[in-house]
Amino acid sequence: MSTIALATVASCLLLTGCAGNPSNDSGGTGDPASTALGAVGITGDQPAAGDPQEGGTLVFASYAPVASLDPTKTQPGGSAGGTEMAAIYDLLVRYDASTQTYEPQLAKSLTESDDHLSWTLKLRDGVTFNDGTALNAQAVVASTNRFNQKRGANSELFLQSVKSVEATDDSTVVYMMNQPWSEFPSLLNQGHGMVVGTASDLDGKFTPIGAGAFTLARLTGTELELNARPEYWNGKPHLDAVKFVDIKDDQPKIDALKSGGVHMAYLRNPTTVSSAKSDFPGYFETVSMMDVGQINNREGRPGSDVRVRKAMALAIDPEVINQRVMGGLGMPGTEIFQPWSTWHSDVKGLTPNLDEAKKLTDEAKADGFDGKITYVAVQSPASQAMALTAQSMLQAAGFDVEIVYTASATDMIKRIYVDHDFDLSSGAFSIADAAPYVRLYSTMHSGSSNNIAGLDDPEIDSILADIQTATTTDAKRSKIADLQKAVDQKAPFMAWGAGASFVPWTSNVYGVVPSMTSIMLLDQTWIN
Repeated sequence: MSTIALATVASCLLLTGCAGNPSNDSGGTGDPASTALGAVGITGDQPAAGDPQEGGTLVFASYAPVASLDPTKTQPGGSAGGTEMAAIYDLLVRYDASTQTYEPQLAKSLTESDDHLSWTLKLRDGVTFNDGTALNAQAVVASTNRFNQKRGANSELFLQSVKSVEATDDSTVVYMMNQPWSEFPSLLNQGHGMVVGTASDLDGKFTPIGAGAFTLARLTGTELELNARPEYWNGKPHLDAVKFVDIKDDQPKIDALKSGGVHMAYLRNPTTVSSAKSDFPGYFETVSMMDVGQINNREGRPGSDVRVRKAMALAIDPEVINQRVMGGLGMPGTEIFQPWSTWHSDVKGLTPNLDEAKKLTDEAKADGFDGKITYVAVQSPASQAMALTAQSMLQAAGFDVEIVYTASATDMIKRIYVDHDFDLSSGAFSIADAAPYVRLYSTMHSGSSNNIAGLDDPEIDSILADIQTATTTDAKRSKIADLQKAVDQKAPFMAWGAGASFVPWTSNVYGVVPSMTSIMLLDQTWIN
């Protein structure tokens, strides 16, 4: 089992996010549309910004503390160290949700060829790493190769899709593609876009050498401190330092924001997101399939029988989960992409039907199924509530459900990803509207090590390939509709609902620049 596979499932348990918005440095009122379902962007009222203030330490309550600053050791999204690592390494490009475009960051430009079979990246002049060496095209290629060799997040997808990566001169990198892929820039907004200096691995010990706005000061088990880097390519940051702290659960984070103990936080609980949006400005984003029932499709498990899988899907009503687990504040639904999504189609998800679920369960039992399934969950209040709710609905359909609680997310990872010892569990696919194929491949393709279901279906693999190579929105939406039809027929997993995350900040914080997967760029941020 690879390190990245373990890290990725951890991020699925924690959650990853989606898109971005340019800046909040003008203060004032956020986009009113950002309060709507499916919207992504900065929201909330804030006093006029005035001139940037210099100095101070910004305190950020992360979703989870980082264990390593090596981008290959995690899923570098906003919930799993992405903001921390972007501060050190920066990004080649960032995603601007307001324009739905990828904007240059370390790169000066990124251009797709007319035949859709290559991308050409031009670097800014004079950019250096924090050890003084030049960030040139050769360094980008070396960092890309390192990331893939160490099996960083989405490396399987990168290697399948990209024929070659070549530095054609000191400032130009050319990515030759095996097939068209309009979403390719999304990888350069995540781990592949965090360029690690070539000296980072000397002496067998990883050193975080990057071209970002901050450098490492201190990393402990629960806190990370970064100092501003005067030589940053876009000028010295306004802040003197950034401190990332670990505060368990969302409500204590909100309390710390109100008391001034922290300036920013990452939230995902529907209740606390709703509450915080009323009190703070911040960055709001929605993602598809944040809540998913993960079925083990492998041979020898009950879920290898499509009748059992479909009976589960018909027995569990996402609206009941929403009411019992999320206080009615969730975004329940059985479709992969709900009506607010760009990728929604006329193909509906399965409609819960207890009678039909019972019929399918009885048919499977008549052929030898004993009705027993094991639901694996983490020992936490939210996970317990989800498990008990699903158990009650499944038992009404004739299943005999045993809930097994693991002591920690680490134990959960081993049981599900390493041992594959589960029949059913809850998790998150967290699919960004801006780049849906990345997570669709990761969670469904037979060649993906992060395919928790053990799904090995040639039809679904073929549909995914068509989604990747679609060059227009309409063509991609049509192929995603085909995927919904296949999922309705085969029920390899259960879509229980979309969701949202929110990164609030106190009203005296300005200049935050969000990007895809809720990575927050802080080089322009200041505290008034």
